[in-house]
Amino acid sequence: MVTYPGQAMITPAPRWTSLATLSWGIPRAVLLLMVLGLALPQALAHRDTSSGGPASDKGKLSVPGVVKAVRPSVVTIMSRGAPPNSFRMPSPSGSGSGFVIDEAGYVLTNNHLVERTKSLVVGLADGRLVPGRVVGRDFLLDLAVIKIQVKDLVAAHLGRSASLQIGDTVVAIGNPLALKGGSTVTVGVVSALDRSILAPNGETLYDLIQTDAAINPGNSGGPLVDQAGHVVGVNTAVAPSAQAISYAISIDAAYPSIQSMVVRGEVMRPNLGFIPVTVTPSIVASFNLDVDRGVLAVQVDPAKLVSRLGIQNGDVITAVDNRQVYNMGDFWHEFLHPGDQDPAQLTLFRNNARFSVLLPRVPSSRGSP
Repeated sequence: MVTYPGQAMITPAPRWTSLATLSWGIPRAVLLLMVLGLALPQALAHRDTSSGGPASDKGKLSVPGVVKAVRPSVVTIMSRGAPPNSFRMPSPSGSGSGFVIDEAGYVLTNNHLVERTKSLVVGLADGRLVPGRVVGRDFLLDLAVIKIQVKDLVAAHLGRSASLQIGDTVVAIGNPLALKGGSTVTVGVVSALDRSILAPNGETLYDLIQTDAAINPGNSGGPLVDQAGHVVGVNTAVAPSAQAISYAISIDAAYPSIQSMVVRGEVMRPNLGFIPVTVTPSIVASFNLDVDRGVLAVQVDPAKLVSRLGIQNGDVITAVDNRQVYNMGDFWHEFLHPGDQDPAQLTLFRNNARFSVLLPRVPSSRGSP
């Protein structure tokens, strides 16, 4: 079982194991933004891009040194939920954590903390409370960027999760239980890398760092920090039925999404010519589907290649390159998987019949989902 800290328990994914970071690596994402003429915020543009490998002892800080470097950047996210309606459950008022990623006022946190909220208040390390607004969300990676209008902010330094090794010491900083007196610090080790779990929204989270650092309700969105004082992950989930198993989104997987949300206000993924939708029981009933898992193709554009390839509205994608997909997280992870064949082989079901098509892995552009 895994759960967001403070949220209801969920059932884990049947058997998925994470393979690699999405194909939009840091150099390619930065190059695209430069081509588009979009400038990166200063803190993101100066992210540590040194090669992976264990940090030298010379570059390591003591735990108090790590805390001193990062704690001023950690904030509390306080939200007030949207009113209930007939289509979705209300999001209760609550609090979580986040951290400043740019002195201009950009704060990174978890999407599950801010979705369906009416208002946000951000509590700074110095005790100030300021309003915040969401400028970008990525529900597939469970990330969100908040903008606040404040001067004299201290931005955390984003590191490289590729440099981590199992057994490395890491520090989790956040505001569990919304305790007075500022953020709380816990220390642990990297227990495993490249984990994948099924999140409460039904999507699979990939490229996770597993740690035994204590994560409690309210820690969601806070930074996981290495011994150099660099953020290597975003704390997001715990396994409540186990002891000391927590998960953080790796900063390497998150970085291209962060760039896109800050610069464009949305996440850039390939425009496939259709919108992929996770198949749920309600989707099965609404579309009278013959399969109960996969990704439904809707709004197929007749002018795009997908239509000429024979993909139609209502087709269900069940595998990419013979690897099963259960939701959009699976689909995008497999479709954008680096080093795979191009075009991708999609396995589809329509009217209880199975067939395959070859769809090129097109460059990323403003589009779905």
